[in-house]
Amino acid sequence: MNYLLLRAANGKKTERTPVWLMRQAGRVLPEYRKLRLKAKSFKNLVQTPELSAEATLQPISAFAVDAAIIFSDILVVPEEMGLPYTMIEEKGPVLEKTIKNKKDINRIKIIDEEGISYVNTAISIVKNELNNRIPLIGFSGAPWTLFAYMIEGEGSKIFSNAKKFLYTQPALAHDLLDKISKSVINYLVAQVKHGAGIVQLFDSWAGILSPEQYQEFSIPYLEQICKKLSTMVPVIVFAKGAFSSLSDIAILPSSVIGLDWTMDINLARKWSKGKTLQGNLDPCLLYADYKTIEKKTIEMLQRFGSHHHIANLGHGLYPDTEVGKVKCFVETVKGFKP
Repeated sequence: MNYLLLRAANGKKTERTPVWLMRQAGRVLPEYRKLRLKAKSFKNLVQTPELSAEATLQPISAFAVDAAIIFSDILVVPEEMGLPYTMIEEKGPVLEKTIKNKKDINRIKIIDEEGISYVNTAISIVKNELNNRIPLIGFSGAPWTLFAYMIEGEGSKIFSNAKKFLYTQPALAHDLLDKISKSVINYLVAQVKHGAGIVQLFDSWAGILSPEQYQEFSIPYLEQICKKLSTMVPVIVFAKGAFSSLSDIAILPSSVIGLDWTMDINLARKWSKGKTLQGNLDPCLLYADYKTIEKKTIEMLQRFGSHHHIANLGHGLYPDTEVGKVKCFVETVKGFKP
């Protein structure tokens, strides 16, 4: 039974640094690409529990990581609330409807305490297959990031419509964020009840907000979610690009702070109030040669120290990363002796 990751998340000493990778279940694996063809569409893969479970389990065999993370997508939350999405090849997700006004906000629903059934079923299947060998990570998008998609309707580098909404309709923005937060709480609680032993909040677009905006429009909602979930399981908060808000993130009632590759590890240690840190190798480094990957991974591990650390990338695996390079990263972490 491998509880390394849970012990590290709870701030306990571990015999080595645990390791997993964001987007470890996905296009980097040839077996995933076959599964994706079998499913015929990304959404079918996400919404068919047996296939989602298979995708979740593939990297456990391929990479021998210390945790599984359920194969899903952050946009299942807006969809369950009433804003369906389509995944378009080479473009990404597009929401069929967006939020523009109070009427739109009133029209969407809060996800109930049962959560999302196909995700729950997939988690139950994976939990049974894992048989407590390693923990299963549940996840959701954070409220601000989900808000950004629900206003913008698709991915963007700047999410100008979402930011405009914050400036021009702040009261309505809070109304929507409150609905999203309640939905995320119910969604994650259901995941835990079905077998997730730890959860991660992905605030993928945290970095496009000013520190003041992040303090107003993200932190209070992250706090609500962490306060509820942390009574059940460890919570990881990964706010990409939010280095200027790290001191605010550090006081959230969470167990682990996820760092992207731009964040200074020494400063993060200083501001993190003794919490476990996760990260933070640049995903692009896995395009380098094996010797460089090994060298840079060891340097990262030395900077983090031997405890209160979960090794990961600073963002998700890129789909064209070589499988051997991923294995090199994982094996280097597992073989590291400080």
